[in-house]
Amino acid sequence: MTATDESRAGTAVPEAYRWRWVALVVLLAAEVMDMLDAVITSIAAPSIRADLGGSATTVQWLGAAYTLAMAVGLLTGGRLGDVAGRKRMFLVGAFGFTAGSLLCALAWSPETLIAFRGVQGLFGAVMIPQGLGVIKEMFSGAEMSKAFGMFGPAMGLSTVGGPILAGWLIDADYFGTGWRMIFLINLPFGLLAVLGGLRFLPESRSARPPGLDLVGVVLAGVASLLLVFPLVQGRELGWPVWTFSMMAGGVLVFGLFGRHESRRQRAGADPLVVPSLFRKRGFTGGLIVGVVFFAGMAGFSLVFSLFLQVGLGYSPLRAGLSTVPWSAGVIVGFGVAQVVQRFGRRAIHGGALLMALGAGGIVLTLHLAGTGVGPWQFAPALIVTGAGTGLLMAPFFETVLAGVERHETGSASGALTSVQQLGSSLGVAVLGTIFFGVQGGFVEAMKVTLWVEIGLLTLTFLAVFLLPRHARARE
Repeated sequence: MTATDESRAGTAVPEAYRWRWVALVVLLAAEVMDMLDAVITSIAAPSIRADLGGSATTVQWLGAAYTLAMAVGLLTGGRLGDVAGRKRMFLVGAFGFTAGSLLCALAWSPETLIAFRGVQGLFGAVMIPQGLGVIKEMFSGAEMSKAFGMFGPAMGLSTVGGPILAGWLIDADYFGTGWRMIFLINLPFGLLAVLGGLRFLPESRSARPPGLDLVGVVLAGVASLLLVFPLVQGRELGWPVWTFSMMAGGVLVFGLFGRHESRRQRAGADPLVVPSLFRKRGFTGGLIVGVVFFAGMAGFSLVFSLFLQVGLGYSPLRAGLSTVPWSAGVIVGFGVAQVVQRFGRRAIHGGALLMALGAGGIVLTLHLAGTGVGPWQFAPALIVTGAGTGLLMAPFFETVLAGVERHETGSASGALTSVQQLGSSLGVAVLGTIFFGVQGGFVEAMKVTLWVEIGLLTLTFLAVFLLPRHARARE
């Protein structure tokens, strides 16, 4: 009996499914595509703007369009796999993401590139969630732990290698493609994901698939756009009254979203986010921590890359290499987190403090060295910042989920992942706006942005007190 036959029979794929490790490589290829596209545009943004034109807001939208589209799409991306089949939706997502990458490489204006980045984000939100369900179908016991364990090194290598790869491809200018090659590099990964998925991924779907809440998705998307759009465009337009009205409208629409979810649950339908979660202090605290922390992290990544290239005149490759200490620090932080996980939320507190210390170290470095600062002078502070990032991120999701009921875990996980992307969009919008709006030169703009980053980390530290004291034990 084939994997497809078993799926039709309503049974799980057996542990002895012989292609499961090959199928895992296919899923890793998809994950690498997503991770690369989340980091490479920070390095490529100045080159893209020099070629296509556009204002400073173009640089912000290159990241915000991707993460905002993914934030909205993730709310229902996993459920599409439960309803229509995980293999089918993975293939749809992988094909759409690859096509979106090709369109990005062919973009002829800032507006088209931003739109195609949104296409990438939407299809990425369909592609990525399917991996969790497929892995649970193919593996069990110790093998499942090994399978999930392979994602850590893949994500780590993508985080470290992404900026270097982007800088190298742009500087090399293969076939005269310049920055466009950072999107063309997705094509072999996408081809592997699509063809490998067709051949090796087993078909599976939920025995009791949840209903789709399209109205909820639209409300969440509109609310998110109403918040992010004025934050990106407001500085360039002189902060007219309508920008503040849009932000207030975004808050109002989020309220309507919550009301809709409550009504849907009372009617016996499946809500996107279980309303009872918002009555739990640990979960609401997790949302606050997620928004603020990921906003600071994504905003810092963009602004620091821009500062290196626009402010200090680094080439894309040199800028990418300069971020390696931060990426290495993240990997170290993840390793330390495994040792100190028994300390629960105190480890998260420690991560926030380390990040703030590292950001302060960068401020001190700029104060002492000014525009003559070199990559090696940044390295100590970047390592500390990265270590704090890894130490905070590693236990975050498990700690937040410790405060929810078992039957709420799926909804809570999806909401937290979406909030991670939404926070990234807000961070790119807010910190990017501050960086471009400060007068007095790029060094001064970087200092002010870093002080705002330290303020966000202080708020993160305080919000962590809302989280459960300890993470939930791994199942």
